[in-house]
Amino acid sequence: MPVDAFARSRIQLALSAVYVFGCAFRSVLPVYDIPRLCLFDTWLSSVIVGRSVATVAELCFAGQWASMLNATARATGSAFAGIVSLAIVPLVATAEICSWGAVLTTANLGHIAENSLWGISAALGIAALVTIIPRCAASRRPAMIAWCVAGILYVAFMFLFDVPTYAARWAADQAAGKHYLTIAEGLVDVSHRWVVSYRWDDWKSEVIWMSSYFSAAVWISISLILARAPAVTVSNEAAGQLRAAPGS
Repeated sequence: MPVDAFARSRIQLALSAVYVFGCAFRSVLPVYDIPRLCLFDTWLSSVIVGRSVATVAELCFAGQWASMLNATARATGSAFAGIVSLAIVPLVATAEICSWGAVLTTANLGHIAENSLWGISAALGIAALVTIIPRCAASRRPAMIAWCVAGILYVAFMFLFDVPTYAARWAADQAAGKHYLTIAEGLVDVSHRWVVSYRWDDWKSEVIWMSSYFSAAVWISISLILARAPAVTVSNEAAGQLRAAPGS
């Protein structure tokens, strides 16, 4: 294996390890952020701990996609995939800032922005993969197609269910004249207040995304380790097209 490919594989392994650990931690100690709900009466179940673990893990997951797309873009000569690879981490970092804003202030408006950015990032990643697949060796295509299918399901879930759910919560809070916390008040609140609940009614709205997040997303992260960079090999036909293209 070339030195640069080996280095990228090690990076993928490290990023995935952090993401998998984060998902394992949050599946054992789940937290429903805005109402400060948890299952265990311990500071490890506080929102500030759970949200911090989630932030690091999700940035690592975004880093995995960015690394894979960047290596693939280089291997296939896809300028679009290269641009997307540079955009994913900043988009997800912005989503994390929006998430923290929502969690600290208890205003669901931040979650609307957060999940919209995640959906946009996934849609861009799918578009990048679609442009790359025709240039790939046949042996690499099944995994990329599987990622695209999973991505399409994710984007559909985000924009048809998740974002509308947070929008409805935001509208209900506005109609009820809810008092929102300041950032400073929120920091104190997430650090010192957690509410233990085992009631299904309290958790049922979170079950779908938590179940898929802590299972399917973990396997996708692991699959990215196996797709070592360069993630694809340009087919002979595609290589000929690239060499014949103007300016090549």
